[in-house]
Amino acid sequence: MSQPRIPVTVVTGFLGAGKTTLLSNLIHQNRQRRLAILVNEFGEVSIDGALLRDTGSSQVEIHDLANGLVAYDDDQDFLPAMQAIWQRRALIDHVLIETSGLALPSAVMAQLQSPALAPYFVLDATLAVVDTPLMLSDDFSTGATGALFGEQLSFADIVVLNKIDALDDAALLAAETRVRAAAPSVRFIELAFEAKLDTRLTLGLRLHEAAADRQRHYGPIASLPGPGFRPLTDQAVFDGHSHGGGTAHSHGLATHKHFHEQDPGWQSFMLKSAHAQDGERLRAAIAVIAREQPLLRVKGFAASQDSPERLLIQAVRTRVELTRSPHMPARQAQLVFIGYHPSRPAIVERLTELTGTTWR
Repeated sequence: MSQPRIPVTVVTGFLGAGKTTLLSNLIHQNRQRRLAILVNEFGEVSIDGALLRDTGSSQVEIHDLANGLVAYDDDQDFLPAMQAIWQRRALIDHVLIETSGLALPSAVMAQLQSPALAPYFVLDATLAVVDTPLMLSDDFSTGATGALFGEQLSFADIVVLNKIDALDDAALLAAETRVRAAAPSVRFIELAFEAKLDTRLTLGLRLHEAAADRQRHYGPIASLPGPGFRPLTDQAVFDGHSHGGGTAHSHGLATHKHFHEQDPGWQSFMLKSAHAQDGERLRAAIAVIAREQPLLRVKGFAASQDSPERLLIQAVRTRVELTRSPHMPARQAQLVFIGYHPSRPAIVERLTELTGTTWR
């Protein structure tokens, strides 16, 4: 009897959509499955991988993939990582792959259908996490940002509306309308209040598993939605797709063409400082720089001047959040900047000036 294939969930979404926070909450809620999570970032240091490791779950193993374009042509890490997971299949029930905010999920989806991986892994579902307030803003649907966002949605089985706690029903309906217009083939739209999703709405969905394979499914299948489920509409199935039925999209290897081939303007770099930082001054400095430079995302760690805690910076455009963590105190400040043709020298100069510390 052949070994059951391991299901894989691909989590995509634009910069700052909240993918890592959602995964962190999923780890906390997970009680049944032993998970392997592959974290792909567009940057020189794995901030997201470090955050997920802070959960301290013994049922989860984290793998950092340094190449910002996971599973793409020059990525030498993805295939060996997946093969290593298969060698430990007795210890792993489900794989989650978090793509970088500037990647499309289609490369991973194509690799999962390749002869090297198809006998061992099966795509369970592709989730696109959305920063809902940002999507509803007037300037998000245009230019390179809107083009990439639309491509990510087009490959999704499930769209997760995140950061919705302050939105009313009218705003949620407007968000659903925008998603449906951009990606009519999306099967389900889910709401993530406090960046949380029921694991039964996330894992074990079998959306891409052929009927002949279902008896070989690895792990329990999701049943009916549990408490707290709140569909945006009364219709649970869209465009003739059934939960567990045929595939909504065709994901052949020949169809994948990465966004970065057409637009190389997205840039990422890391700045470091050996000095401890004043948290509020650092937060304000990043907000100023984000208004001056075409930055979409800033994230990183820094040592605090007034406590042994680690400062965590998470910024989406000019919205900058600062939190403190007692885990893994930072030895030096490390910030990853991602933007569309940002000026590294100008950012170094302004960050040094505004924080009163040296950055390089």
